[in-house]
Amino acid sequence: MTPTRTLRSGAILAALAVALGAFAAHGLKPRLDAAMLANFETGARYQMYAALALLALGTQTGQRRAPGFLLAGAVIFSGSLYVLALTGVKVLGAVTPIGGALMIAGFVLAALDVKKGV
Repeated sequence: MTPTRTLRSGAILAALAVALGAFAAHGLKPRLDAAMLANFETGARYQMYAALALLALGTQTGQRRAPGFLLAGAVIFSGSLYVLALTGVKVLGAVTPIGGALMIAGFVLAALDVKKGV
């Protein structure tokens, strides 16, 4: 990803994380049980972590690999938790670790690219 696309993605992801977190706190609290609300809030929290990482990586030269992994990971990890919380479809819980693994890979690639100066 280009630095501009990385920054844009991070900003959009952050804005959505805030909006979805507020939606959970104010709109979903009376509608979901505590476990499903916690799943939704976990999705928003990790989405924000990825957004902040993208904003930081967008300012660094040579960070071409990590942003894509972080973005894909956030969409899969957080998205699966949002859908799980809203629908109760438990099979989506099997998809969530894939997103987590992509996010971890993104952070590892970010570290490697800084070290190598890629």
